[in-house]
Amino acid sequence: MSVPTLKQAPIQEHTRILGLGAFRPDVIVTNEDVCQWIDSSDEWIRQRTGIVTRHRAPAGVSVIDMAEGAAREAMDKAGIQASDLGAVIVSTVTHPYATPSAAAALADRLGATPAPAFDISAACAGYCYGIAQGDALVRSGAAKYVLVVGAEKLSDVIDNRERTISFLLGDGAGAVVIGPSETPGIAPSVWGSDGSKWDAIGMTRSMLDVRDLGLAARQSDSTGDLALLEEAQELYPTLRQDGQTVFRWAVWEMAKVAQQAMDAAGVRAEDLVAFIPHQANMRIIDEMVKKLKLPETVTVARDIADAGNTSAASIPLATHRLLAEKPELSGGLALQIGFGAGLVFGAQVVVLP
Repeated sequence: MSVPTLKQAPIQEHTRILGLGAFRPDVIVTNEDVCQWIDSSDEWIRQRTGIVTRHRAPAGVSVIDMAEGAAREAMDKAGIQASDLGAVIVSTVTHPYATPSAAAALADRLGATPAPAFDISAACAGYCYGIAQGDALVRSGAAKYVLVVGAEKLSDVIDNRERTISFLLGDGAGAVVIGPSETPGIAPSVWGSDGSKWDAIGMTRSMLDVRDLGLAARQSDSTGDLALLEEAQELYPTLRQDGQTVFRWAVWEMAKVAQQAMDAAGVRAEDLVAFIPHQANMRIIDEMVKKLKLPETVTVARDIADAGNTSAASIPLATHRLLAEKPELSGGLALQIGFGAGLVFGAQVVVLP
């Protein structure tokens, strides 16, 4: 039996980031505001984290609202229409619905339907995961242009009274358009996970626990079980972290991943114009800079001071601010690395748009 020769999509040799956008909510929460909820001080928070303020979205602003704002700017800068998109990828852990995805809703709002659309659940590494997938989709010929968005409304999943992570977190969205290029613009990605530390950052309970507690609360309402009723009032899962475990893992292991990303790109630290790490903690950023022995010519993104930790949104937001403050960096090489809950990580060297 003869087998017909299949057609395959033409391979695109090179890709790059063509446009970048950002959305920062208007509500600014200071350290003094945070100290209304936890026993701390502005000085302690600054010394431990480098954070001065963080942006948080009001009740009427959703993950998809923020993603749309960032996406429209990215598409405008890339000079493309929504109908040009071959895929829409949204990295988020705070879209409040298991299904449908935030990406599908975003694609509809933008007018990108029927482009394939899907979410990534990789927390703080999610943006770098999205870059890896967008790059692969364009180079494989599966899409000409891919929209990658990191969007988080972390204020929805924190308990303001909790002091391991709540005071660190902010809201926002960043987006890029990846498309074809005549020269290399995205180096090979170094990404992975360490599931043995899955409980270092996570939620207080699962949604199954919420269901069971809700059923118990209904029962207690008729029996007068006050303990169950009080527990039911705290149903919603919120974030917690083991700060020391995360700090040590980020400092010791992620510097190695960052170096691997430079090696994969065939560049040295002195070839970079910028280092854009996930904005988790200023001390982590400073330690990584030391371990990588970055020269003073490399500009280090420190958006965390004003934006807090925005998980999947942090790298594109930090990149957006960096280019707004130093537009001369455009066209230069930047090392970006995301790491966090899971524990998952991703890094690559890119040409700044």
